[in-house]
Amino acid sequence: MAFKVAVIAGDGIGPEVTEQAVRVLRHVRADIEFEHALVGGAAYDATGHPLPTQTLDLCRSADAVLLGAVGGPKWDQIPDPKLRPEVGALLPLRSELNLYANVRPAKAFKALVDSSPVKLGPNGIDLIVMRELTGGIYFGQPRERRDNGNLALDSMVYHRSEVERITERAIEVARTRSKRIVSVDKANVLETSRLWREVVDEMAKANSDISVSHMLVDNCAMQLVRDPGQFDVILTENMFGDILSDEAAMITGSLGLLPSASLSDPKEGTVFGMYEPIHGSAPDIAGQNCANPIAAIMSAAMLLQYTCEDTASAQRIEMAIERVLDSGVRTADIGGGASAVGTREMGDAIIAELG
Repeated sequence: MAFKVAVIAGDGIGPEVTEQAVRVLRHVRADIEFEHALVGGAAYDATGHPLPTQTLDLCRSADAVLLGAVGGPKWDQIPDPKLRPEVGALLPLRSELNLYANVRPAKAFKALVDSSPVKLGPNGIDLIVMRELTGGIYFGQPRERRDNGNLALDSMVYHRSEVERITERAIEVARTRSKRIVSVDKANVLETSRLWREVVDEMAKANSDISVSHMLVDNCAMQLVRDPGQFDVILTENMFGDILSDEAAMITGSLGLLPSASLSDPKEGTVFGMYEPIHGSAPDIAGQNCANPIAAIMSAAMLLQYTCEDTASAQRIEMAIERVLDSGVRTADIGGGASAVGTREMGDAIIAELG
């Protein structure tokens, strides 16, 4: 079966790191077809909109989407906030493609354990944040300014069905790991969190092979720093997941190392997803061949795992990256110093290890 991947590299370092991800995918699979389109600030400059209709149509027709990064200071002052890349491209992509399950692994490579800003215990960090991606305060209505601009209103909204489907995906992931879920909420304050906890408890009873516990979000933020090794799968809502997954990412040592998958329901037997590094567009280093492509390459590995159902190739890529790091090859962000390699050189090293 041939797979069609829509490549929307975006802005800043997005095109540079995405190029390396595509090179790796071409190296390990000959049956993937790539089609490229504009998104984000680059699309706005070219068409007047950060998510042109032709880009969205391409994504809809593909089996998977490979995204680089979007946005940057250049586009922060666009008069209409709805046309700024993060709001006008990322949020609509998630909602229009029904990408409700955000899978964010945070695992420290052995060679980089000392790069962590916290002292990792014997269990290190190897967890997955399952973040609900199309509900909550980022999508709630109304969202508006009132009282001549002196009052701002955002609405945090969740439906039972939204909690059920992300919990179901978290249970599926937990079954492939140690069967432990910590559901994170703010049930002592928020009504949406009380609904969240109620639904998770109901589903836990129907899936007794999975151990499910609850933790308040402020406590979870502290526990991640104190002992990240206690977590396996963290299940949480949109905004909490956004914050906690970035915290977990920094514990591993660098945002340049970690991938993500945003998944929808299976389409014609294939899990549709958008795969992207969790880092931003980093316009200050764009075009300098110094960005770390590992997160983008790891995102490509997740594409193989979830959409292509090719776990073996995904593991090959991860092991190749591990060997490259073990050999001492480093980009600037992970301690390369004077001997740091560039974006393409890191891609070369990983491909060489793949053989």
